[in-house]
Amino acid sequence: MIPDRPLEVLKAIVRDYIASKEPVGSKSLVERHSFGVSAATIRNDMAILEEEELIVAPHTSSGRVPTDKGYRMFVDQLSEVKPLSAAERAAIEGFLSKSSDLDETLGHTARLLSQLTNQVALVQYPSLGRASVRHIEIISIDELRLLLMLITDSGRIQQHVVEIPGGYEITDVEKLRNLLNESVEGKPLSEAAALIKGVGQKATAKIKQLSDRVLPELLLLVDANSQEKILLAGTSNLARRGDDFPGSISPVLEAIEEQVVLLKLISEMQADAHGVSLRIGRENNVDALLSTSVVVSGYENQGSEIAKVGVIGPTRMDYSSNIGAVLAVARYLTKSLGGSQ
Repeated sequence: MIPDRPLEVLKAIVRDYIASKEPVGSKSLVERHSFGVSAATIRNDMAILEEEELIVAPHTSSGRVPTDKGYRMFVDQLSEVKPLSAAERAAIEGFLSKSSDLDETLGHTARLLSQLTNQVALVQYPSLGRASVRHIEIISIDELRLLLMLITDSGRIQQHVVEIPGGYEITDVEKLRNLLNESVEGKPLSEAAALIKGVGQKATAKIKQLSDRVLPELLLLVDANSQEKILLAGTSNLARRGDDFPGSISPVLEAIEEQVVLLKLISEMQADAHGVSLRIGRENNVDALLSTSVVVSGYENQGSEIAKVGVIGPTRMDYSSNIGAVLAVARYLTKSLGGSQ
């Protein structure tokens, strides 16, 4: 159990190091903060923190910097996170309101979050297991082409133009569309491929030629929709802070480009008391990310979490501001998708 004053000293060290990037000494702590004690007393407090492996001296006779364990204690002691300003909230609402479909909404979200935090932003697409087919639409473009649309309850719209050599009958298009929706509407996306193949087997001779052209293309849309995917934005933010990482930043950049690595990492992260999940430094089980912190929060549709949004940056990050930004963006993303508040 860390006594109250050393705990306050730890908080001051974390805040000062995040702000200045310079190791923090007892003299500067006395000058910057109102502890009401001498520098010698602060040094004793720092000795307690060092013994508990919450801070460390990067160089002989230097000040101290937080360890991963120190950052974790700091975050766990946060009584509140920094709220967004009115201008930032208005920017989020205005930015996301311009989005017309899920792809555009998630792209806007990633870019916006990276701008708010100056970190790498990540936005996960809704996972296959949690999405259902809302509707399938087949629209006539001209006498030889149809527009095929797959719409899920997560808000994603996949579409593709299908060529129909020899043309088609509008009534056949309507029959096929009705048959498809009777089979798959409201069903989990994970079951859609099998159900669509079943429609092909049940198709009457009248619409068989049309279904043979449309159904393979629809199956491709289902497959594209079911792929796990993460959008990234602001990778240059990480590159600009390369000196926050020991050695080369290249392994970090390579790791965050690996979709499988990030998907596995965030799938294991569960929300804490702040409504976010946070991995700091060596809490990450990916070697290349041991010098980073990852902050994520879930966003919802129809009252259920469907995927995650968050940021990746160096352990020397502004946790209060970044947690606040991730939470706010997750809430606005939920709102834009028509989910619960």
